[in-house]
Formats: sequence, C-alpha cells, structure tokens
Amino acid sequence: MPGLPAQASDLRESNRQHILAAIRRLELTARVDIARETGISAATVTSITADLVAEGLVEEVVDPNPGRETSRGRPRVYLRIRPDAFLVAGAKIANDRITVTLVDFRGEELHHHVALLNTGPVPEAAALVERLAEATAVALGALGRSNDDLSAIGVGLPGFIDAPTGVVYWSPSFVERNVDFRQALVSAFSCPVSLDNDANLAALAEQWFGYGRGLKDFLVVTIEHGVGMGIVLNGEIYRGTRGIGAEFGHTKIQIDGALCRCGQRGCLEAYVSDYALLREASVVLKGRIASGAPEQAQLEVLFGAAASGHPAAQSILNRASRMFGLALANLVNIFDPALIIFSGEQMRYDLLYGQQVLDHLHGNIIAVDRTPPEVRVHRWGDRIWARGAAAMAIDGLTHRANRSLRPALVT
Repeated sequence: MPGLPAQASDLRESNRQHILAAIRRLELTARVDIARETGISAATVTSITADLVAEGLVEEVVDPNPGRETSRGRPRVYLRIRPDAFLVAGAKIANDRITVTLVDFRGEELHHHVALLNTGPVPEAAALVERLAEATAVALGALGRSNDDLSAIGVGLPGFIDAPTGVVYWSPSFVERNVDFRQALVSAFSCPVSLDNDANLAALAEQWFGYGRGLKDFLVVTIEHGVGMGIVLNGEIYRGTRGIGAEFGHTKIQIDGALCRCGQRGCLEAYVSDYALLREASVVLKGRIASGAPEQAQLEVLFGAAASGHPAAQSILNRASRMFGLALANLVNIFDPALIIFSGEQMRYDLLYGQQVLDHLHGNIIAVDRTPPEVRVHRWGDRIWARGAAAMAIDGLTHRANRSLRPALVT
C-alpha cells in the first residue's frame, strides 16, 4: 500500500485476508467476534473492515433481531460479504457434459446451465474451450448478462493438472497432452481464470458448502467416469509439488493389471470406475447391454443384473468392492483422517459405500483402540462441483481484492 513500508503493507494485506475469510466463514458477524476469531486487535479489525465496506467487498447489516442494543442504546451492526460485489462462474467438465454455475461473491448460486457434449471421439482442447465458452454464454444470457460482466471463472476437469501454472499434463477430456489449458481459457474469457483437478474442487465444495465446513482435515473420494480424491490438510487443498499429489485413482493395486485410460496398468480406476465396470460387463452381459446406449443406461443394466442374482454381474461388482475397500484402507493407514467423504452423483450405488466395502476397509486398517474414521456419503452431482470451481475463482478474487482490486458491482 502507498505510504507504508513493505513489511507493514504485507502485514495489513495478511490481516485483510484473515478478516475477509472470517467474515465469510461466520456469515453474519460483529467486529468484536471477528477480533476474537482471528486474534487481530479490535482497533485493526475496525480500521480494515471500514476499508472493506468502503471498497464494496463487505456490507453492514443492522441486527436482524430488534431489541438487542449496544451499551449506547443503538442497534447492533453486523458485517457480511457483499453478494453483489462480483459475478463469478464455475464450470465442471465431465466426459459427457459441461455444467456451468453463476454465483455471487458470497457463493450463492444465481443460475446454472448444463450443456451436453458429443460422446463420440475425444475432442481437441481448443474445441472443448469453445464449447465451454458457449455454455457460459448461455448461462449468462439467462441472467441478461454477458462475458464482459464476469469478474472471474473457475474450471475443473479430470486429469493431471498443475493448478499454479494451468498446464494439463493429461486429461481424458481432450486428446492432447501437456496443454497450457488456462492460457487457452484466458483467450476465450475477458476475466481471470482458475483451473484445477475436479476432485480438488469437490473437496473445496465440501469445505465451503458441505460436510467439510469448519473442518481443517478431511478426505474426499469421488467415483464417476474415473476415480479422484481431494485432500484438505490444515484447511488447505493439498496438491503436491507437481500438482498430482492426490491421484488416488492411479495408485497401483495389481502388477501388470488391467489397462487404465491414463496408459498405465493396474490402477485402481481400471477396476472400479464406470468405464472399467462396463468394459467387463460388455463381455459377460453381451446381448443385454446395447453398445450405443448412454453410459448411465448401461450401468443400470449391470447393477440391475447383479441385484437379480446374475453370477457374472455380481462377480464384477464384488471384485470392485474388494479392491475399493482395500485401497481405502491404504488411505486410512497413510493419513489417519477423522472423516472420509464419498462425493458425487454415482454415490447412489451402494457398491461404492456399502457394508462390503466398509468391511474390507475396517479389516485392513491398523488396529488400535480408537474409533475408525467416519465415512459420510454426499450424493450430489456436477452442479455442486461447479460451485466448488466458483469457490476457487472467488478465492482468487479475494486475494486480488486484497491488493486493491475494486469490485465491479453486480446489478
């Protein structure tokens, strides 16, 4: 900040960051509670929150419960994040669709749109960016807005992604490898772009909106077309030094095993993901599964056959359950988490969290005289993952706002 030594400026920016985060976390809070929550002096909280209100990032709200007054007889004034400070987009790219959600600066959803993708040949990265831009334009148009009104966009997709650089080493969503995908997105949007692995954004969604709220450490495991994991340690997403530190689906469970779509063999994903299950089902249920049918319809046939007692279908799912439970036990033995969240639309299938999986999990973890980790299931789909992408974009905006970025108020 002008007029302040660098060290003092850095301290004030850090205090602004902590205060904004506290206001977001507490949702509606008084200055005295912010000071207590952050450990920052009351005088500093008063000074910084005055700046945040003047800049349009935070707004004052008169106590919604009339009758509670301050010692001077005035109604108590609370603070909250100003929702109309920014308009933000979040997008989740899946194998067959793009889900775009538009949110305000508080993270509340304003509108969402789902654009179906061609399930034919895997597209090039440029074509995928074009489809994302089209889907975002449709979502914005529903609110009477345009690309120029966006303050930021966050994008999540499966694959090996270096979030800080925006390079996608590999993704099943497009054919090329080692693509500077964020730069391609920047060329399509007139606002800052954030990019990350979709499982990390599922963890961020849980941290902001789901079972992870208020927790500093937890794991999120996702199973859809692939297998993913998000790790939250001390309140932060863990990515590793190369951005691929949480690739649970590509841990090896079988030497020289089944071929994985990443090009290697024996990955967990090659046994328990949608495409892995259908690869086997297409052989043992030949005649029942139509090759041209949507993937979801094919999965329903497989699970229906197993439920009706078809031995081969049951064998496919039983092996997947055993392998998934064993892999989860390895996670527990490494991280010893208090909570594991199974997240994603596919959680409606008890293959992924049923008693057989839990038995394999509990039977293979280190035995101590303590309660095993809690396992919770969150059956939500791409829409909430897109909100996780939007939360990532909001987080980036918050950091930039602390460096004197003025908000473009949403109207």
